[in-house]
Amino acid sequence: MRIPQWVKNGLLAVAPGASGTLFHRHVLANTAVAFAAFCFVSSSVYIINDLRDVASDRQHPTKQFRAIASGDLSTSRALGAAGLLAVVGLALPALISHPAGFYLIVGLYLVETLTYIFWLKNAVIIELGLVASGFFLRSYGGAVASHIPVSTWFLIVVTFGALFLVVGKRAAELRHVGSVNRAVLAEYTTDFLHSALTMSATVVVTAYCLWAIDTSSTGLSSVKHDVIPVRLSMVPVVLAILFIMRGAESSDGESPEDLLLKNRTVQVLAIIWLGLIIGGTYV
Repeated sequence: MRIPQWVKNGLLAVAPGASGTLFHRHVLANTAVAFAAFCFVSSSVYIINDLRDVASDRQHPTKQFRAIASGDLSTSRALGAAGLLAVVGLALPALISHPAGFYLIVGLYLVETLTYIFWLKNAVIIELGLVASGFFLRSYGGAVASHIPVSTWFLIVVTFGALFLVVGKRAAELRHVGSVNRAVLAEYTTDFLHSALTMSATVVVTAYCLWAIDTSSTGLSSVKHDVIPVRLSMVPVVLAILFIMRGAESSDGESPEDLLLKNRTVQVLAIIWLGLIIGGTYV
C-alpha cells in the first residue's frame, strides 16, 4: 500500500487551500473524500506495480524490503487487496456533490498509471510525462472535487512542478543506483537530466512568482487576500527549489521525496511557506 506515499495525495488540498475556501464545510468534506479516494486507488495501483516489478525490486537496495518483494505478502493476497482497494476508492467519490468531473480525474489517473506500468515504463521521455501527470491530476483533482476555478498560473506551477519532482528523482536514481533497477535510466545522461531539471525549475519559479503577484480573482494576491505574506512566500519556494536541485545533483543522489521527508532545511522552508500562505489567505 506504500502508506508513506499518501503524502502525495496532500496535493488535493492545494487548490482549495490557495483559494481560501478549504475550511468551508462542503469544500473540506469534498477534499477529505477526494483524499481518501486517491489513497485507496493509488494504493491499488502501487500493489499492481510492485507485482509487476517484483524481480527487479528484489535486486534493489531499498525496494527489496517491500512486502511483495520480501515475500511478506503473497501474490494472491496482493491481487485481492488491490481489487478491494480499487473498488472502495472508486465508490467514495459518489459522496461528492456532482462527482462526474472528479470521476474523470480518477479515471485518467488509473488509465495513465496502468499504461505506464504495463507498456510505457521504459519509454524514454514519455515515462517522465506519465509519472508527472499523476502529480498534476492530484493537484487539479482537488479543485475539480469542489468545483473551484483555478488560475492559469496554478496549472503551470503544478504541471512543471510535477515534472521537476520526477526529473529530480530520476537524476538522484541515476547517481545513486544507476540503471540496474530502472532500465530507462540507461537512456538518460546526467547532462540531459540537469538541463531538464533546470528548465522545469525555471518555469516553476517564474510561474509561482506570477501567481503570487496576480491580483485577479484566482491569483494569490486577489483582493480577498493579504498580499504581503503571499508575496513573501516566493522566498521559501525559490530556496526550496534550489535545495532540491542541489540534492538531486549531489554525489549522494537525494531524491525530492527524500528531501521533503528527511531534510530539515527543506521541511522548515515548507512550513514557512505554508505559514505565509495561511497568513495571507485565512488570517
